[in-house]
Amino acid sequence: MKYLPIFADFRQRPVLVVGGGDVAARKIQLLMRAGAQIRVSAQGLCPMLTNIYHAGGLSWIGESFEPAMLDDVFLVIAATGNKKLNSIVAKCAEQRHLLINVVDTKQHCSCIFPAIIDRTPIVVAISTGGMAPVLARVLREKLESMLPNFLGPMAAMAGTWRGRVKQHIRSMAGRRRFWEKVLNGRFANLISRGRLEQAEQELELSLSANPENVGEVALVGAGPGDSGLLTLRGLQLLQQADVVLYDYLVSQEILDMVRREADQICVGKRAGSQSISMSQQEINLLIVTLAQQSKKVVRLKGGDPLIFGRGGEEMQAVAALGIPFQVVPGITAASGATAYAGIPLTHREYAQSLTLITGHMQDGAADLDWQALARVSQTLAIYMGVFNAAEISSKLIYHGRSAQTPVAVISRGTQSDQCVHIGTLAELESLAQGALTPALLVIGEVVSLHHEINWFGQQNLTSYKRTSSVVEMKD
Repeated sequence: MKYLPIFADFRQRPVLVVGGGDVAARKIQLLMRAGAQIRVSAQGLCPMLTNIYHAGGLSWIGESFEPAMLDDVFLVIAATGNKKLNSIVAKCAEQRHLLINVVDTKQHCSCIFPAIIDRTPIVVAISTGGMAPVLARVLREKLESMLPNFLGPMAAMAGTWRGRVKQHIRSMAGRRRFWEKVLNGRFANLISRGRLEQAEQELELSLSANPENVGEVALVGAGPGDSGLLTLRGLQLLQQADVVLYDYLVSQEILDMVRREADQICVGKRAGSQSISMSQQEINLLIVTLAQQSKKVVRLKGGDPLIFGRGGEEMQAVAALGIPFQVVPGITAASGATAYAGIPLTHREYAQSLTLITGHMQDGAADLDWQALARVSQTLAIYMGVFNAAEISSKLIYHGRSAQTPVAVISRGTQSDQCVHIGTLAELESLAQGALTPALLVIGEVVSLHHEINWFGQQNLTSYKRTSSVVEMKD
């Protein structure tokens, strides 16, 4: 961040404004709403400032700027229209280590004014760092329509009840759950209709009925990597979590969406890695232990948690102890990665069925129905198959699948560094060698369509490298 957003208390603090025109007047009106003491240095005052001056709303301390005017002020604003004078004011302010805002001259500013949405005591500030102020105003207009006017009264009433709630509910997690419930329930509805007395009664009832609840667990699918593919419900739960247990397959973009105060614990292991990680039994125990500590636990898994993610085993452990839980599905790699690679999983001419399988074969054993998998007119999407690509290729060819069947190895699908290797089933082993993880193997005639509908690659100026019949696509 080039500018750190902070909210300052201007009540009864002196602010010097150099300039008396309409631009200065707009800044002064905003500062007056924040309770600042306004001092103005200007040759003259515009009609609006003249009225404010006669009403006692500001002090007109001189017609020309003097450095001594900076003594004991909290903030300085230069809004004269005279670039040389504005520069002098900025230099004097910087020498005194004062915050200075020079209107429309970003290089002289140590602070800038954001676009503001006022729902006092809720205030939303939007800034582009002075790069695109019109864009900031456009965003403000959009947010204005999304944030109802009753947010202010609701926040004010909630503030008066904080002490009582804290006395009644001892744990921080319990208080947060209480507020999340009432702020999304009947209390908020009553506030929106202006029925403030009934809203207070609703708070009283909710507080008296609120026990120190046990925690709860949410199994959330993070999708294949692109943060834009995370579901809205998944995002909401990440923003409410006390602790998030995540796998290596979850992208950093998605982890950045987790509530800042939440604990983040990595419990995953990369494919083929020998690094220390938790066993499934240890993960199950950790989930239930945290929930029994009245925490809101999110178990965050790449793709869809119930497709080769052992999510079912984890929910069995939670359900066996009577802990409340929910499941939020995610976009699985087979649909997400192939869509970004321009490969339809089914097609009327090429594939009338789809089979999802795992290529992770314990102890090298492949307990799969290879005869059925080798049938034509179907697409195979193979998870965790990179390290067994040679065996997968040989088994399918042995059981009748053509060695010339198109295949794709999609590495880090949907992410900015997505890489797609295209070739034939006979070349699968060489295609998989050196592939980044996570990677998905796709086998079937539908792969041949990638060059027609590779929208993600085209948008990212895909480069192609051809070696015999193998095509490597880097996004």
